[in-house]
Amino acid sequence: MRNRILALLAFGAALLVPGLAAAATTAVTTTKVNLRAGPGTNYPAVTVLPAGAGITAYGCLPDYSWCDVGWGAARGWIAASYMQTVYRGNPVVVTAGVATAVGIGVVAYNRAYWDRYYAGRPWYGSWNSYYGRGVTTSGAVACGQRGCAGTRAVTGPHGNTVRRSGAVRRY
Repeated sequence: MRNRILALLAFGAALLVPGLAAAATTAVTTTKVNLRAGPGTNYPAVTVLPAGAGITAYGCLPDYSWCDVGWGAARGWIAASYMQTVYRGNPVVVTAGVATAVGIGVVAYNRAYWDRYYAGRPWYGSWNSYYGRGVTTSGAVACGQRGCAGTRAVTGPHGNTVRRSGAVRRY
């Protein structure tokens, strides 16, 4: 029983660390490409990968547009359209269908990832200026004689949306 609980805790902890629970897949770059500190061209370049560089893919965003990769000691993100892997014996560009077939899973990008791989970089302290871009909010509140009700939506830089609703009644 104790071993089962420890195993479940270890599994849960692995899910909290981006890339740890995902299997690594070998790939290559299709051209010279910037390895970025996050999934988008607005993030700083960690280094430049040469065409044909052997990389390790740890996972991609849910839409498979950007993938978390390693190259030597460097870790970062490249657009999936700039990487190839072997599928059915042939080199192919990574797409959602190919990625799932070869075992490239979905990983998260968050502050824990930034802290783990980029502490000490000159731009490390600028997390909010990079990650905050592309965040939109919307919502409305209406009040009447019996109280107020409202809804708010926040859409993050990668399209994930969180909606909150609530009401306050007067008695």
